[in-house]
Amino acid sequence: MTTMVAEIYDAFMAAGVPADTARKAAEASTKAETQTMDMTARMDRLIGRMDLIAWMLGANLTMTMLMLGKMLIAH
Repeated sequence: MTTMVAEIYDAFMAAGVPADTARKAAEASTKAETQTMDMTARMDRLIGRMDLIAWMLGANLTMTMLMLGKMLIAH
């Protein structure tokens, strides 16, 4: 069974919308909200991974520069 937001359903009913149409609209609103929350969670994970990659890249570049500097100074 699909869930729905009771407040939206009640608002449609108070506005004179037929019951079946009000139910479908409330269910669609709940589905859209769930999809938005899922997408937000996926974006948060993606941002976290990008932050990790940025730190890894910075550490790698730092170590590379240190190694190159040491090689150039030694010769």
